[in-house]
Amino acid sequence: MNTDMKTVIDTVDFAPESDQPVAYMARTRAWYLALGYDNPYRWAHYLDVPFTRLSQPLSEATVTLITTASPYDPAKGDQAPRAPYNARAKFYEVYSGDSALDHDVRISHVAIDRQHSPMDDPNAWFALPMLRRFAAQGRIGKLSARFHGAPTNRSQRQTIEVDCPEILRRCQADGVHVAVLIANCPVCHQSLSLIARYLEAHGIATVLMGCAKDIPEYCGVPRFLFSDFPLGNAAGKPHDAVSQEQTLALALDLLVCAPSARTTVQSPQRWSEDFGWKLDYSNPDRTPPEELVRLRAEADQARAEIARLKGKTLG
Repeated sequence: MNTDMKTVIDTVDFAPESDQPVAYMARTRAWYLALGYDNPYRWAHYLDVPFTRLSQPLSEATVTLITTASPYDPAKGDQAPRAPYNARAKFYEVYSGDSALDHDVRISHVAIDRQHSPMDDPNAWFALPMLRRFAAQGRIGKLSARFHGAPTNRSQRQTIEVDCPEILRRCQADGVHVAVLIANCPVCHQSLSLIARYLEAHGIATVLMGCAKDIPEYCGVPRFLFSDFPLGNAAGKPHDAVSQEQTLALALDLLVCAPSARTTVQSPQRWSEDFGWKLDYSNPDRTPPEELVRLRAEADQARAEIARLKGKTLG
């Protein structure tokens, strides 16, 4: 390389190479291989993406919220902020809640980033109160009577054949024009991507909000608002109402302005100047071998519990 050119490159104020969106599919694959699982997960992937344009101004549209957060049930064990993975706190069937009421919904049961997020502000993952505020301000027409909970399923067949039609049925019953979907863990991003695709194919415009960029883009979604934050904060920074309002506003703007399917907008907000959190999540190179052994045992126990609970639910 020319010496003068090298001098120019060395003096350019580039961002650090590692300060880029986490590659969650690759990271998750490496993590499970490190735990000793030798059958890497196959993520959903489509080339064609359905796209429904808004049929009326957003200020006249009926909007619903679709979440993967679970209603809190004290009988189901520890669900406090940063609680360990808790298979009992998962839900396995679509549920709905009254949009006019406040709800205690938590995500202690999913693979969000417990290390770098406080996980103590539900407004960071459940934008129902902010949507009610937007409706009162006339920024959206109205909220649908119900919001809906979408199970986080590793089984894409279960999501496509069972959960997607059920959520569509409930949205149609409520006269929904627009769905805002908020993802949490990596598999949440896939489940909600599949649901967004299904709703769009049946005439309901969608926008997915998430913190994992690669999974929705690989699956193929109509509109995606990406926030480069630790998983579990797709609705904005915790305890930061300005961040949360700006994040939801960006998502709604995307509903109106997206020119075609596969439109991704990245929020300009930064989590912090320290990007070390991107290197820590499920990174076997930063995890001691004895900790990997412990986590493998914990994962086996969780899988057995999930299988038992699913069998009980389906039975």
